Amino acid sequence: MKNLWRSGIIFTAISFLTGMGNLAFQAVLGRHLTSQGDFGNANSAINAFIPLLALLPSVAVFAVTHYIAHFKSIGDMARLQGLLVGCRKFLVRLTLVGSLLAIVVIKPLSVFFHYNEQMMLITLACTLLGLWTALATALCQGLAWFKRLALLGFLAMLLRVVFGWFVTLRWPSPETAVLASTVALFAYVFLLIWRKEFLVSGEGISPWSREFTFYIVISAASVIGTFCFLQGDLLVIQRYFSGGDRDAYTAAERFAFALPTTVAPLLTVLFTHRSVEHTAAALREQLKLLGLYTAGLIFGTVCLLLLRVLLLKIIGKYTPEAAAMLVPLSVAMTFVGLIQAVGIWALASRWARICLVYGVLGMIYLAVLFIFGRTPATLLQLMPILTAAAFVILFSTWFVAAKRHKPVQS
Repeated sequence: MKNLWRSGIIFTAISFLTGMGNLAFQAVLGRHLTSQGDFGNANSAINAFIPLLALLPSVAVFAVTHYIAHFKSIGDMARLQGLLVGCRKFLVRLTLVGSLLAIVVIKPLSVFFHYNEQMMLITLACTLLGLWTALATALCQGLAWFKRLALLGFLAMLLRVVFGWFVTLRWPSPETAVLASTVALFAYVFLLIWRKEFLVSGEGISPWSREFTFYIVISAASVIGTFCFLQGDLLVIQRYFSGGDRDAYTAAERFAFALPTTVAPLLTVLFTHRSVEHTAAALREQLKLLGLYTAGLIFGTVCLLLLRVLLLKIIGKYTPEAAAMLVPLSVAMTFVGLIQAVGIWALASRWARICLVYGVLGMIYLAVLFIFGRTPATLLQLMPILTAAAFVILFSTWFVAAKRHKPVQS
C-alpha cells in the first residue's frame, strides 16, 4: 500500500511539472503561430488526429498492462518472463498492423478534417513513431515503472519545448509544431538503458486465451470511450469551425483538457494496482486514491475558473470569447474526468458491462457533437449537459456493480 501511494504521488508530481512544460509549449505556439487558424490546426493534429490514428494499438496497452501486472504481483517470474516475450511479439505485430492502417486511412481522414498534404505527411511520421513508443510504454506500465515513465515524459516535454521554440520561431506553421512533437518522442530512446529488464530472451508464452480476448474487447470499449469524451471535440471543431473560432476554442480547450490529464497519473497507478489487488484492505486504499483524484480534479477546476484570464494571457491567446468558452469547457471536462475514473476502475475490475456502456456513451456523445455542434455556441451548450448525463448513467451502473461485487477478505 505504501508503494501504491508513493508511486501515485511521485508520478503525479513529475507529471504536473511536465504539464507546466506543456503549458510553455502552448505559449510558444500561441506567440509564434500568429496566422489565423494555425494554432487550432496544430493542436487538433497533435492532440486529436494523431491519437485517432493510434487508437488500435492503444487498445492492447490496457490488456498487456493488466496481464503483466498480474504475473509480476504473484511472483511467478518464469511465467512473467515468458509472458513478456509473448506480449512483446503481440505488441510488435499489432503495431505493424496499426502502422499500415494509419498509412491507408490518413489521406481520406486528412481531406475530411481539412489538413493539407504537408501536414498529413508530418502527422503520419509522428503517428508511426508514437505507435512504437506506445509499445514500450505498455511493457513499462505493466512492470509498474511509473517513475521511469514520468521521467521519460518529462524529457520528452523538454525536448518538445526547446526544439519547438527554435523551429517555430524560424518557420512558424502548424507543420513545424507537429514536427516538434515528433522529435520529442525520441526521448524514449532512453528506454534502451533498461532494455535488459524487459527485452528478456527465451521461449515466449502466448497471451492469447479466452480471458485475454475478452479483455481486449472491453479494453477497446474503454479506449474508444475515453477518446470520444476527452479528445473528440477537437475533431468537431477542426471539421466545422473557422480560423478565429478554432483558435479561441483550442486555447480554452487546452486548459480544460489539462484538468483530467494533470491528475490522470493517479488513475494509471490505480489501474495497475487494482488489476491484481481486490482485497478489502486494497479496496480501502484504492478508494482513497480515487478520492484524491477527485479532489485534485475539482480543485483544479476551481483554480482554472478563477485564473482563466491570466492563463490565456500567458499563452498569448486571450480573447473575451476564449475566456467565456473556458467556463462550459471546464465543467464538461470535470465530468469527463469523473467518467474516466469510473471507466478505469471498471476496466481494472473486469466489469465488462460498465466498460461497454462507457464505450457506447462515448460514441453517442461524439456523434451528437458532430451532428448538432457545428457552431461554438451550440457545441458549448451541449458538452456540459451531455457529459453530466453520461456521468450519471455510468456512475449508477458502477454503483450497482460495486454493491454486487464484494472484495476478497485479506
